Amino acid sequence: MDKMMDKVMDKIVEKVENFVDHHGNLEEDLNELRSEWQVLKRRKIDVNSRIQVGVEGQSGQVVKEEVKGWLEDVQKIEQDIQDVEETVGTVPYYKRASLDKLVCEKIEVVKRIQERGIFEGGLGIERAPPCGIKIPTENLEGEISTKDEIWEHLMGNKVGMIGVCGIGGVGKTKIMKHVNNELLVGDRFQKVIWVTVSYPLNVLELQKKIALAMRRTLKEDEEEMMRAAALMDIMGGVRFVLILDDVWENFSLSDVGIPEPTLQNGCKVVITSRSADVCNSLGCKIVKVQPLSPRESLNLFLNRVGHDVLQVAGLKDILKLIVEECAGLPLAIVVIAGCMRGEKDIIEWRNALNELCQCVKSVKVMEDKIFERLRFSYDRLRSLEIQKCFLYCSLFREDYEFSRKELIEGWIDEGLIDKLGRRQEAYDRGHVFLNRLQKNCLLEKTVTQLGREAFKMHDVVRDMAIKSIGLGPGFFGYMVKADVNLTKIPVGLSLKCPSLSTLILSNNRALSEIPSSFFEDMIGLKVLDLSCTGIVTLPGSISNLVNLSALRLKRCLKLKYLPSLAKLRALNKLDLHDAKIEVVPQGMEMLVSLEYLDLFCYTLKEIPTGILRSFSNLQYLVVWPKISINLEEVARLSKLESLQCGMKGIQDFNYLVNKSKDFESLTAYDLQLNKSVRAGCYSSIGKHQRMVAIARCEIGEERIVLPDKLEEIIIDCCKNMKNVRCGLNKTGLLENATELRSCFISELEGVECMVELDSSLSLCFPDKLEWLNLFGWHDLSVLVRVEGVASSNPTAHLFQP
Repeated sequence: MDKMMDKVMDKIVEKVENFVDHHGNLEEDLNELRSEWQVLKRRKIDVNSRIQVGVEGQSGQVVKEEVKGWLEDVQKIEQDIQDVEETVGTVPYYKRASLDKLVCEKIEVVKRIQERGIFEGGLGIERAPPCGIKIPTENLEGEISTKDEIWEHLMGNKVGMIGVCGIGGVGKTKIMKHVNNELLVGDRFQKVIWVTVSYPLNVLELQKKIALAMRRTLKEDEEEMMRAAALMDIMGGVRFVLILDDVWENFSLSDVGIPEPTLQNGCKVVITSRSADVCNSLGCKIVKVQPLSPRESLNLFLNRVGHDVLQVAGLKDILKLIVEECAGLPLAIVVIAGCMRGEKDIIEWRNALNELCQCVKSVKVMEDKIFERLRFSYDRLRSLEIQKCFLYCSLFREDYEFSRKELIEGWIDEGLIDKLGRRQEAYDRGHVFLNRLQKNCLLEKTVTQLGREAFKMHDVVRDMAIKSIGLGPGFFGYMVKADVNLTKIPVGLSLKCPSLSTLILSNNRALSEIPSSFFEDMIGLKVLDLSCTGIVTLPGSISNLVNLSALRLKRCLKLKYLPSLAKLRALNKLDLHDAKIEVVPQGMEMLVSLEYLDLFCYTLKEIPTGILRSFSNLQYLVVWPKISINLEEVARLSKLESLQCGMKGIQDFNYLVNKSKDFESLTAYDLQLNKSVRAGCYSSIGKHQRMVAIARCEIGEERIVLPDKLEEIIIDCCKNMKNVRCGLNKTGLLENATELRSCFISELEGVECMVELDSSLSLCFPDKLEWLNLFGWHDLSVLVRVEGVASSNPTAHLFQP
């Protein structure tokens, strides 16, 4: 009995001691809970920042479920702690021990969550690769039944090869774009691959495109048969739909490396072609695309031109006659409607009908009739400049994809756009021209296999440009062999072309050598484009091209040597972006006409003093940020419109910024104070034209001067950033950054508050700011604190007005 009483008393004493301990330790434990919570809170901020810039910013990754669960637990414990804080002020005296016990439990929970928040394996995992690429489409009008027939064959088990055929412009590609996008929604097929084949058929290029769609690469130096075997292995075991658009000639699937579609593998191959013979030779089930009915044609025309034209008195009958002249061809309807959009004058419509009827009746061959209908849109451009820009596009191979910048730069280099003194004005005119060609449906917007915006010319429109219009005397001096898998120029070859003005050999990556004799008889050459080739050196004969105005060597990743450029005094543009040169070309200081210079070459050590001084007409200058340049010479380039370069000290940075404010023409800049490794990863660079990056600086009290109209700033790994701490008040670093849209500040220590304001000051937050990322501020606890504001609410000092 006594032993039992002793045990009971021991329990009672233990309970009393625990009660007393908890009762007396409440304040101490509360402080510990708050301290541990601050550690967890900072870790949560870091994790969210890392997710935003390192996971969500990479399209190939998704956040791990483990991380999502951790963030949910952080949110839950935050609510629990807020409940505890609210209870502290109202808890009865006799319940303090119970509350302290709860506080201790929460401390342990917070510590466990902290331990789980390390994530050494990263925050994201690779997302499942997409089934295919969604392609921009236009609404179908009367092609629904044809699409449904194709869909039935794709979903069924009887047909493996499908041939979609019809005359040019009847809508084959348009229908298949819709089919492609609908296939992406379901899970019947693991991969949907779209490849534009075009004429002439190039097996190596076809293999390359299919492999790229499968996210694989093939060895370019292997024989065709070995590449076919490798591609067969890549596609084997994958249930795919392969859409081959614009096929002109027969070929063997096995020779390319495409597995034969069978009932067992569940694969399908669809080809589009103007030739039923090609479809039959490949063993296809033929689906014939018919022209639209008169009613469907009228509906499509009205959808493109706008239904409000029906309100114009007397126009309906004219509309029907114009649509009738389009012969039910969607391409002709869309093109003609595009060039008449917005026209309300009935006389203009009547004249358009007469022009269309005359040009169509003057030819008898069906193909030529199609061309004349399309030429009507070209004639109505009413601008010789825009017409020349359109014809320039037809110089490139069928289905060539232009980026917006590449196309406009090409027009400028050729002199097709009058620069009117300023390059930006010419670029703006190029935007207008491109939009006009797209509006008139002479160019169409598309996406590349990498998902990037591009523009291309419909193959029928291109045929019209070449065969119906003709390139004319202004284009006789052009030779364009871009992206045609050119691998070799024979040794000793010298083209006897003294009148050749433009030579474009870009995007032939296997082309590694150009014979020294090649340029000997091209004395009239003005534009030379060898971008994206594998050349290692340029031959000495290029030094004698005294009429050359544009030399484009962008992304020549193996180019290490250029001969003397001293004689090229007419050169306006030199683009060496991503070339591997280590020294600037000899005689470069003689390029007194230079307006565009891109030396974004990470292998280049310096630009010698005196070089930039020669370029008084320079409007565009890009230099790899780590290259040493003479800033005084840069400051003298008063015509600069676009500048990208780097500096190694605050004084140099401030000097150039102050000088740049005198450049009336400067509209775009990317200035880097010590190159930031995060600049290219975490910024929204590319969206904005005016950007500053500051990295690895010990700033202290030294003031940084920022350029005018700044849109984006990156501050990375800097110490003693006291003027950033109050960066958003009226005396801070960003006090005049009224145009700021993106702000990224990372890896700062010892900064607990970003903005500290006196009670008399108001927050000066940039009105246009869209993106604010504070990453790795290890001691940050509040964003804005106003002195003199006291509150028991721990968040009362945040964003105080």
